[in-house]
Amino acid sequence: MTRSLDLTHGKRIGPQRRVQRPVYVDMLPPCNHVCPAGENIQAWLAHAQAGEFELAWRTLVADNPLPAVHGRVCYHPCETACNRGMLDETVSIHAVERFLGDRANERGWIVENTTPPSGKKILVIGAGPSGLSAAWHLTRLGHSVEIRDAGPLAGGMMHFGIPAYRLPRKDLEADIRRIENMGVNIVLNHKVEDLLAEEQQGGFDAVFVAVGAHLSKRIDIPARDAGKMLDAVSFLRDVGAGSAPKLGRRVAIYGGGNTAMDAARVAKRLGADEALIIYRRDREHMPAHEFEADEALEEGVKIHWLRTITEIDQTHFTVEVMEVDEHGRPQPTGQYENLEVDSLILALGQNVDTGFMQRVPDIEFKPDGTVIVDEHMMTGRPGIFAGGDMVPSERTVTIAVGHGKKAAWYIDAWLRGEKYIKAPQHELVNFEQLNLWYFTDASQRPQEHLQNDLRTNGFEEVVKGLQEKEALFEARRCLSCGNCFECDGCFGACPEGAVIKLGKGKRYRYNYDLCTGCAVCYEQCPCHAIEMIPEPDA
Repeated sequence: MTRSLDLTHGKRIGPQRRVQRPVYVDMLPPCNHVCPAGENIQAWLAHAQAGEFELAWRTLVADNPLPAVHGRVCYHPCETACNRGMLDETVSIHAVERFLGDRANERGWIVENTTPPSGKKILVIGAGPSGLSAAWHLTRLGHSVEIRDAGPLAGGMMHFGIPAYRLPRKDLEADIRRIENMGVNIVLNHKVEDLLAEEQQGGFDAVFVAVGAHLSKRIDIPARDAGKMLDAVSFLRDVGAGSAPKLGRRVAIYGGGNTAMDAARVAKRLGADEALIIYRRDREHMPAHEFEADEALEEGVKIHWLRTITEIDQTHFTVEVMEVDEHGRPQPTGQYENLEVDSLILALGQNVDTGFMQRVPDIEFKPDGTVIVDEHMMTGRPGIFAGGDMVPSERTVTIAVGHGKKAAWYIDAWLRGEKYIKAPQHELVNFEQLNLWYFTDASQRPQEHLQNDLRTNGFEEVVKGLQEKEALFEARRCLSCGNCFECDGCFGACPEGAVIKLGKGKRYRYNYDLCTGCAVCYEQCPCHAIEMIPEPDA
């Protein structure tokens, strides 16, 4: 029983039965919900907006060991989901993440592993994003990890597939060095041919295979006498290794994905007067991200939509004009155009090289060569797990990193004779549930870009980072959807003094002997961290 106040007459009107009560809740913000790497984005943003940048970084790397990388190359689905986009502009989460990653590398922040050794050894095959992530998390769980990679440098496609103007090598190498300093042993120039032999001879207790997708897809194009043809993966790898091929004055790139955009932009940097992308569908249906195409166009790359190459004769190309049908699929029109180019770069996607796993009993494959894994990321062979681009999934750095973290949990549980069961998620909070009285319109702080006329002169980074003041401002734009950030709104609004402050970082509690269930606290809470629930006997 509670007493309520008649505000009209200014006096108590006697006992009144409370039918509902407020409770503090934690809900799932949409940014956290969609992050492929499983970052607790809202938590590290909260530390960043308090100016506690090192704590923010430590919260971030608990989930993702490559923040300087991800702040540059992740396609930030978190921002697509950000509720702030319904108010003005989304929070530039990737820019704050990059700021934290860069600051950590500049100041030499390290993570000390205090977990007692488990005595277990894990072999990771592939030093790309998935393998590095798995090694980081397995090491933090107390296991001894060795990565073996066929390449001369760690990083996989991050090093050999993403151009330096998007991902400077010093930033990639700094993030990788931290993983090594954690205790991960990386062995390079070591191609695994016999998986079971390496597992047995090394005395490993489990294996995680993450070799990525490095083989370019081929396409049959009638050619009387083919001129210079390159595949995009090999082309970008050679450029990254410092052995760029000669392309000539006019270069055509066949494909419409992000790799095609990168290949065209690199061709311009290598001196091509004209870099022309040929793609069989329209812009609306291209696999490349919008901003990738925008940046390519800004740098002078030309894109011929709705075109397909039908014949090649040395440097002479016959191209058919396509049209999109009602289902969005390209259809031939019988209209042809002629092009003269010096080189052709094929950017039609990548396949995986899993031949070395074909000899392992019980491992199964999809028709495209990708490895079939169960819900615990284990192949049909007990103790052999797989992830990243070599399993059926979307292929991005962030998804690969998420696979590595999940695999680490599953491997750790398997080694202990258990099964890892993910904790249930909180209910997702949406924009309509927020009360935005507390927030003012504040537009996103843009990242500076290198001038268009300077970009193709070399491989200087195109997108610049935020300064501390800008990063702080951007972090403070977070609405803290679904989780209390101690704004004192409930404390100030309660007419009965039923809200008790517990001190900084400890939030509040209710004195239900005073609470009338009036719901004023709930109605004003800006981030929907309060719910009203019926009384059991109501």
